[in-house]
Amino acid sequence: MTDPAARFDPVCPSGIAPIRIGDKWTAMVISLLAQEPMRYSTIRAQIGPVTAKVLTAALRDLQRDGFVDRTEQPGPPRTVHYRLTELGRTLLPAIALAVRWAQDHLGAMLDAQEAYDREHARRGPAGRH
Repeated sequence: MTDPAARFDPVCPSGIAPIRIGDKWTAMVISLLAQEPMRYSTIRAQIGPVTAKVLTAALRDLQRDGFVDRTEQPGPPRTVHYRLTELGRTLLPAIALAVRWAQDHLGAMLDAQEAYDREHARRGPAGRH
């Protein structure tokens, strides 16, 4: 039998891949910034119930990965804008594909979740019949 660890290349780039694009807020931020550069307050207002701490962390991660640029213009009033970089724009087709997949399969996924929850509710908290 093959060693499971041998299936993964130790120099595989997956360790640095932008896995974070699957998190709850990142795809939304990227999609918003695809329209135009925006101020932090505009991004937050359009996304909805995201905390300032979480949005700030998402924007910093996106900056670090090269997907978003932050520009600060001294004031008064001082303004900060975020814009999608060319590298960030390369993620738009993948995000659009994920959105289409979700639209096509959301009903089946919700049905599966409900069936799973019903089945596991019968087993009780310890997972026994």
